[in-house]
Amino acid sequence: MKTIKSILIAAILISASAVSTLSAQQDAQPAKHEFKVAVGDSVMIKRECEKYLTGERPSSWVWDKVLTVRQLGTKRFPDGVLLMPIYSWMCEECLVSVNGRADEAREQAKDDRAAEEAAKDADDQAAKDEAARREAAEKAAREAAKQAERDSIAAADQAERDVIAPVDTTKRDDIAPEDTEAKRDTTAAEDTEAKRDTIAAEQAKQDTVPADQNVELAKGDSIHSKQNFKHGYDRFTIGLRGGASALLHKVEQGNWICGGDVLLDLQYAHYWTKDGRPVDLGLIVGLGLGYSQSGMKTDVNTQQTVLDNSNPKFPMHIDYTVRADEVKENDGQLQMEIPLMFSLITQKGFFFNIGPKFMLPLYTPYKQTISNNENTYISAYFQEIGVPVTNEVITGVLAEDQYTKRASDNGNQFSINIMLGAELGYEWVLNSGNSFGLGVYANYCVFNSFKNEAEQKPLIEVTPPDNSNAAIVDVHSATKTYATGLGYFDAGLKLAYHFNFPKKRKYIDSKLFE
Repeated sequence: MKTIKSILIAAILISASAVSTLSAQQDAQPAKHEFKVAVGDSVMIKRECEKYLTGERPSSWVWDKVLTVRQLGTKRFPDGVLLMPIYSWMCEECLVSVNGRADEAREQAKDDRAAEEAAKDADDQAAKDEAARREAAEKAAREAAKQAERDSIAAADQAERDVIAPVDTTKRDDIAPEDTEAKRDTTAAEDTEAKRDTIAAEQAKQDTVPADQNVELAKGDSIHSKQNFKHGYDRFTIGLRGGASALLHKVEQGNWICGGDVLLDLQYAHYWTKDGRPVDLGLIVGLGLGYSQSGMKTDVNTQQTVLDNSNPKFPMHIDYTVRADEVKENDGQLQMEIPLMFSLITQKGFFFNIGPKFMLPLYTPYKQTISNNENTYISAYFQEIGVPVTNEVITGVLAEDQYTKRASDNGNQFSINIMLGAELGYEWVLNSGNSFGLGVYANYCVFNSFKNEAEQKPLIEVTPPDNSNAAIVDVHSATKTYATGLGYFDAGLKLAYHFNFPKKRKYIDSKLFE
């Protein structure tokens, strides 16, 4: 019984300890910030917020702009909000949601700014009036000081003349002592007033510069408006594209057949942005690798004369006619592309890329198929004995394995192509700060270095029989044999994932007062 009680008491103590430990751990964990805004919301920055979370002061135009929430919280700023397109972190308390009323918010911000501008203009005018009044007071003080100095000099000259000249008491009897004392009091009062005006003018002159500076500072972020803001961002893109393609065979008989392609694009881009500009400008370079295929079809009616030396005593000349009503060739190529494209991205997420591409075929296999029907045959005419054979089966025939032929070179290897490419689409910003894009693409070859041989071989060639071998029919590449020129064209859809790397703004200081 005692043992059971001991076990129960120990279990109770262990449970209490575990509960207290779990409670302490929950209390120690900081509460996760609950955001009132969501990714994709439209917000505006309150005008009383004067700093980003990174410490920089926003430009004046930022307060009147509707921005988009791109990301909520990060390791460095758990309660911060990343705003597009300025790529800046701001605390949530400094934001005002304007979802569904962006136009109204813009108009209100415009009216508020107009009111502020009017108030600033009034303050400017008041400052100018105050400066004009002080300048007038200073001028009056200077004039009074000059007049007092002239009066002082005149009084000194008069006193000197009175000392030198004899005093005419008869003429001065009518001047009362009270008048002389009154004149002295008047002169002293004028001198005191002149000194006061001079001191006031000097003080006004000293106060004028700070007042002008305050007026300049009141003109909408004047210091930052004279700074040169330059910032941009880099991105690395992994893209997959696929669609229709064609080598655009140029042949006198027959025509080309459209095929398809699939390629992997690895691209690096740098974008230059500017405050207030709604479009980011970029330059794209990279490497593409993939496979494309297309084909051509034609018919064959070839004549060839060969010498049959199978019997050295009786050599014969044989005129072969090879006929096939349809020959199809499927040309494929493993190709490498190097783009150099210009890019535009709008604030709404639309993008447009255009520019040249250099394409090089690395491996060019082909497959040749000849139709097997009553119109496919070989006729032979033996000149020395004058015997025609409608379906030659003795010295040559299209064997079963010759109706389809595969080879590794269609004649287009290492032919340089210069193409003009374009991409158009839309991208979505993700919570991670990266983006996902979907668009269409098209590439067209404006230059191809493919040159065919001057003397073309026949598509189907007969090797004459000898002592040990019968005649052999060989089928060559239609591209290498018939095509006088090649091009390239492809178009389709492209998916892309963008890794964005924003760069920190660089501020180039400049003096406000020069």
